[in-house]
Amino acid sequence: MVNQTQNISTVADILKKAESSLDISVVDALKLIEQKDIETRAAIAHTADLLRQKQVGETITYVINRNINFTNICEQHCSFCAFRRDADEAGSFWLDTEQIISKAAEAIKIGATEICMQGGLNPQAKINGTSLPYYLKLITEIKLNFPQLHLHAFSPQEIQFIAREDNLSYEQVLLALKDAGLGSMPGTAAEILDDSVRNIICPEKINSATWLEIISLAHRLGIPTTSTMLSGHIETPQQQIAHLAKLRSLQETAIAHDYPAKITEFIILPFVGQEAPAPLRRRVGRDQPNVPDVLHLTAVARIFLGNWIVNHQPSWVKIGLAGAKLALQQGCNDIGGTLMEEHITTMAGAQGGTSMTVEDLQQAIASLDRPYQQRNTIYKYL
Repeated sequence: MVNQTQNISTVADILKKAESSLDISVVDALKLIEQKDIETRAAIAHTADLLRQKQVGETITYVINRNINFTNICEQHCSFCAFRRDADEAGSFWLDTEQIISKAAEAIKIGATEICMQGGLNPQAKINGTSLPYYLKLITEIKLNFPQLHLHAFSPQEIQFIAREDNLSYEQVLLALKDAGLGSMPGTAAEILDDSVRNIICPEKINSATWLEIISLAHRLGIPTTSTMLSGHIETPQQQIAHLAKLRSLQETAIAHDYPAKITEFIILPFVGQEAPAPLRRRVGRDQPNVPDVLHLTAVARIFLGNWIVNHQPSWVKIGLAGAKLALQQGCNDIGGTLMEEHITTMAGAQGGTSMTVEDLQQAIASLDRPYQQRNTIYKYL
């Protein structure tokens, strides 16, 4: 694969370069993302769809999974979050082991292969005064009862939280979780990998360098991760493309060093502001995602990342099933999962729903005249 970075003057030249399986540069990608003309955007979407077909084929995949948000009690106060609560606040929750096992059992009944588990940063989530044993218990109890389930759990932010609380290294935390049965990590808490933005929307969160460090370390230790972008709030097009460039660099590093794990997928998470804290909601100026802009970013992401991160997934929770179907025609090849429940985005006011049946997903794919295929968490066909 050739990596060319010289400036390309026209959109047509950039698209021709991409269709020749060459990497486009940051400058090229910025030129694409800044296009507003409907016909130009359509041409970009067409190239993204061609590349999707070339890189992963016609089959659209899905996973049967369940989300479990084990607590919304959180020490942080991100300006986009309507999910977090203080411990003594109305609406706060903290599931016990019995409740979590019950939810996993319900997932087994529908044929789930994956549990995705994330929660707030709850300072009370400790056993004998330390945090790591609590997180280990979450994993071991599920694996003890349902060894067939893949555990996709704990963002880089949660890894940093555990390490800080217990005075451990990130490597010690990751290895302990992996040994207990952690199968992969969600690449959430990335938001926008630009600290000038993070200092406004999530000033208490880890910085960009720490997020990148933990994800790369996970790859080196054999823990696959996903990758995400929270888009459509206060970030600029330049910051969007810089974010994509950091993800591509991560994957290039994992491949160049032959790390045992890598990024499995990329997901755009459009900002939903209906119930988000008022200051950011006013600044953004809308409550729901701008779907045309989400789809345009989807197409540019496929063109920029596709040689390195081949699986791209829309968020039907955030843009609805109709929006997700459009994304599957503009660069995406995976429709996501059944979820069964979803609290973080729904509490922010998302209108896409919280659960899909397998039949819902299959019918959505079939309506596009494309074949569907169940997969596992790391994109092996089942």
